Amino acid sequence: MSDPLATPEHETTPDAEASAIAAVAQAAVEEADHAMRHWADPSPEPVKLGSPRHLSLFCNMLLQTHNPYKPAVIEWPQLSPEALGRVTSLPIWDIAVQTEGRASIRVETFAATVQEPLLRRALEMDGTEEARHKVVLSKLVQAYGIPLAPEPSYPPPDDPEWGWLVTGYSECIDSFFAFGLFAAAKRSGFFPAELVETFEPVIQEEGRHILFFVNWAAWYRRNLPWWRRPLFALKVARVWAFLIWERIGIARGIDPDGVAQDANFTMNGSVALGEALSPRSMIELCLAENERRMAGYDSRLLRPETVPRLARLARRLLR
Repeated sequence: MSDPLATPEHETTPDAEASAIAAVAQAAVEEADHAMRHWADPSPEPVKLGSPRHLSLFCNMLLQTHNPYKPAVIEWPQLSPEALGRVTSLPIWDIAVQTEGRASIRVETFAATVQEPLLRRALEMDGTEEARHKVVLSKLVQAYGIPLAPEPSYPPPDDPEWGWLVTGYSECIDSFFAFGLFAAAKRSGFFPAELVETFEPVIQEEGRHILFFVNWAAWYRRNLPWWRRPLFALKVARVWAFLIWERIGIARGIDPDGVAQDANFTMNGSVALGEALSPRSMIELCLAENERRMAGYDSRLLRPETVPRLARLARRLLR
């Protein structure tokens, strides 16, 4: 006689059902993560810089590699007292939150000026992701009890194009070094593996953003009337001068809003993250990580070149 309390073969227990749901959710997360890092346009045709196909290529790259993770439901891993002390001691959280706050309003302001529908959609996606980065960082500092200075206001820039250029080129600089510093923190165990896995999508998104930006800049320059190109080149030069001056201020311990910050984190960051690297080794790590994070995208897209080129020059001088 069969046991009336036994579970029929075609039925599942609550634990088995929960495990199945968790497995499906994990598979969806892994699929979204893979899609964020690997993208190619299905058409194999060559793409001319500045063409409508070029515009479609870099806009679709950003739109189709969007990872729909939600900061509100991120499960921040519990850290040991030692790991928590290391994370909370980093002198980056105030300026990181404020940088993302400024970036999101600058991108959104510029997006509102763009008439081309596909480009505007991509820019709006970029701005949304920048705002999400700020939320992620805010949730992180809240989860680990990291005190922050009062946030300044983030007014929209008077010149939307200037604000967009500052954001794009600033990310080209900062992401290059962030790739290396994040890898150093992961390799040294400064960040626990669970925290690395949780924060990884934010780092990769920055790679997508700078890939989108450098292709926009090339497309935009090619489509300007010839008489406007020198003015645009001058504007870009002014942006680079502004960013260099801004980073000199940060290195001295003052952020762009005049608030004191711990100095020289980018230069000495590998020591702070638990792995003392020589300047040459740090540059090599940044170059390798930059190449790795860009490798999964369509080869016809331009890659950021200015900062890697300067880094290679610096590496030669350090021999």
